[in-house]
Formats: sequence, structure tokens, C-alpha cells
Amino acid sequence: MSKINPLQTFTYTVFALLAFAANSVLCRLALKEGEMDAGTFSVVRLVSGVLVFVVLSFVWTKDSAPEQGDKEEKGSNTVLTLISAAMLFTYAVLFSFAYTQLDTGTGALVLFGSVQITMILLGVIQGHKLTIQEVIGVLISFGGLVYLMLPSMSQASTGFGDFLGYLLMTLSGVAWGVYSILGRDSDNPFKQTALNFYYTLPLVAVLMAFTFSIYGMSAEGLIYAALSGAIASALGYSIWYQALNGLSATQASVVQLSVPVIAALGGVLFVAEPFTLRLMFACLLVLGGIGIVLKARRA
Repeated sequence: MSKINPLQTFTYTVFALLAFAANSVLCRLALKEGEMDAGTFSVVRLVSGVLVFVVLSFVWTKDSAPEQGDKEEKGSNTVLTLISAAMLFTYAVLFSFAYTQLDTGTGALVLFGSVQITMILLGVIQGHKLTIQEVIGVLISFGGLVYLMLPSMSQASTGFGDFLGYLLMTLSGVAWGVYSILGRDSDNPFKQTALNFYYTLPLVAVLMAFTFSIYGMSAEGLIYAALSGAIASALGYSIWYQALNGLSATQASVVQLSVPVIAALGGVLFVAEPFTLRLMFACLLVLGGIGIVLKARRA
């Protein structure tokens, strides 16, 4: 993949970040008024993503002829692709069910906070030793998530309340963090992402058998889910990989920290949700802590 110029990098990055935040907004719009249930939203989102990749694959193959080593590489990466597809499916499904309980900005903050913490901890497992500054940053970020979840955690003895939503979104973030780590060193990110979407189809079929309901699906809900899968997910992820070609790893991590804020603003504008002081303070803690970690790595 050839290097892109700064203007292209900026354009791709802005589109990708808006797409990531749009996933949260579109999911909340579909679920808030009962336009669609969480399981059906997940099915439509993933299938829409697959259909877009089918179309894009024809365009892609015109520009890049297959290499002789593709078959060997495909065979050696099958297990990795299956694991990546499972993580993608887990992320998407838990994401949808979590948003039956959480506001847009809150869900995005928990998701991306969990993603970053997961990726940092996986780095430690892989041999990266944390400095004192990095440890402080991780603890501050984790403290921000705990602070955000505290009211629901205190109510857990009398009922799950929002706590289940926090738990599901945290697990969704862990799955996305693992997925990101697995795909970070891919030689052909576009084709790998397309394969990951294709390989979710057996799992989607199982989910569809238990949750899919055409009777509980409105036209608006279908549009929101299709936009989430086709534009915010399939195209968003593809364009993000283009943007990564012009960003350093640190820059890529830093710019993603804006997504919860964008999602929260989207929730206020499009879903009529409040932007609370607790959410704002939690944002400062989580994003500030992650910023400390990233600054320490860059130093």
C-alpha cells in the first residue's frame, strides 16, 4: 500500500472517526424507540457489512492481481481469521445489547476505554514493560470507568439496572481490542477485514435463528442498521485502514480518543440524550489516563 499525503490522511481520519461515532448513534436510534431489537440490529449490521465487502472486493481485485503465495498464506491464516471473525462477531453483538441500557456517549466511552486498556494489557503480556508513568495512566483510566459505573454497581444488589449494559460494553471493548491486535500486522488489511466479515456469517445464522424478528423491525430501524453495517462499519473500517497508512501508531491511538466525545455530542443532537457532569468527568479521567500512557510511550 503506497503512502498517502497529509490531506488524504486528514480526510480519511476524520471520516473514520465520524463513522466510529456514528455506529453508536445509529445503534441507539434503532433501539431507543423500539424500531428494532438488539439481536436483529446485529444481524442486519453484519450482513450489510458483508454485502458491501462483496461489492468492494470486485473493485479491489481489479487493482491488485493475486499472488502465487496467496493460497499458502490463506491456509496459514485460517485459524487467525476464524478467531478474528469470532472477536468481530462478539464485539458487534455485545455492542448492540449493551446499548439497550446505555446512552450513546456513555457506551462509547466504556467501549473505547476498554479497547485501549485491553490493548495496553495485551502489550504487557507480549513483553512490553510498563513504566511508572504508564501504570499511573492505566489506573487513572480504569478509575474513570469505575467512577462512571459506580451508581449502577451500587444498585447491583437490588437489580442489574445499567450494570449489565456496562458489563456487556466492557466485554465488547475487550473483543474489539483483541480483534485490533490480531489485525494490526496484516499485510492486506482490506482483504483480511473482508474475510473477517465473511467468516461471521455462520455465527450470524445462529444468532438469526434465535433473535431475528421481521415483525419487530420498522423501516427506520432497518435503515439505521444497514447504514451502521454498510457505511459506518464496512466503509468506515476500510477507510480507517487507509488512514493508518499515514498515521503513526501513537497518532492512531490518540485520535481515537475523540470518538466518545463525538458520540456523546451525536447522542445529544440526534437522540436527545443529556451530557451529564459524571460523563464529562469520566471522559476527562479515561481519556487523560490513556493520554498519559501514550505520552509515556512516545517519550
